[in-house]
Amino acid sequence: MERAAPFSTLRRRLRIVTLLGALLALLGGYTVIERAAPAEARIVRVAEFLADCPYSHRLPDDPIIFPGLPGASHMHSFFGATTTNAYTNLSDLLNSNTTCNPRVDVSSYWVPTFYADNVPVEPAIVTFYYLGEGVRSDIVANTQPLPLGLRIVAGNARATAPDSTTNSRWSCLHAGHVGASKDFVNCPSGTMIESYLDFPQCWNGRDLDSPDHKSHMAYPVNQACPSSHPVAVPKLRQVLRYPVSGNPARFRLASGAGFTMHGDFFNAWPEAEMMRRVRDCIRPVIKCGADGRPS
Repeated sequence: MERAAPFSTLRRRLRIVTLLGALLALLGGYTVIERAAPAEARIVRVAEFLADCPYSHRLPDDPIIFPGLPGASHMHSFFGATTTNAYTNLSDLLNSNTTCNPRVDVSSYWVPTFYADNVPVEPAIVTFYYLGEGVRSDIVANTQPLPLGLRIVAGNARATAPDSTTNSRWSCLHAGHVGASKDFVNCPSGTMIESYLDFPQCWNGRDLDSPDHKSHMAYPVNQACPSSHPVAVPKLRQVLRYPVSGNPARFRLASGAGFTMHGDFFNAWPEAEMMRRVRDCIRPVIKCGADGRPS
């Protein structure tokens, strides 16, 4: 016949259960703290936001260099705003559809068309990074938004050889051992040739364009904006990845050799969206995604 446990034994068991419960509660609290900690660690200290803008269309137009003159330019590949042509103005962009993520970016970006064996090839991956780099940290902390309607041209379409004006570079995606060059490089099979181009980030604070389309902007000198161009804005970095590799003798741009790579940018970001990204990503040095939030 089974007997009930003595009262003293029951008390001991109750104390053990109580202690185990307290221990589990402590462990549970500890687990919550450990899980919460990585949220702060997810903030990456890089001053950056971006727009992914796939290819839209091709035209022999350039609304910055040859406004109102359709067909006056070499062939360009356009990204972002889907309606850009020789006649495009800011109002047109603000009312345009876009290929960009985020959809609020209705800016227009364009480059000379890339050819392989004389057949046009469009980039498979197109990313425009907006960065706070190349200047001192105190200048980054005071970065100003890119003004609505600003036009910027980078690179030298008329270059006859690699020089200080040909600031684009070519390399191979996932094949860093190849190295970078101002002209096309020979990328291994299975990789993609890629182009990087940094735009000037110092603005004169007055003009949205200039007669030569460059004088209103400048590059930093000794990590500071020159006195003639005192306003630091986010640096635009254009990254294009083309789904071709191999012998670079097969490649050309509509403007010529690889060192003639250049880029045009016509800013049509909504002012509030640009301001938010500068305030929340560039100035505090936080890496943000296309939505302008920490990524």
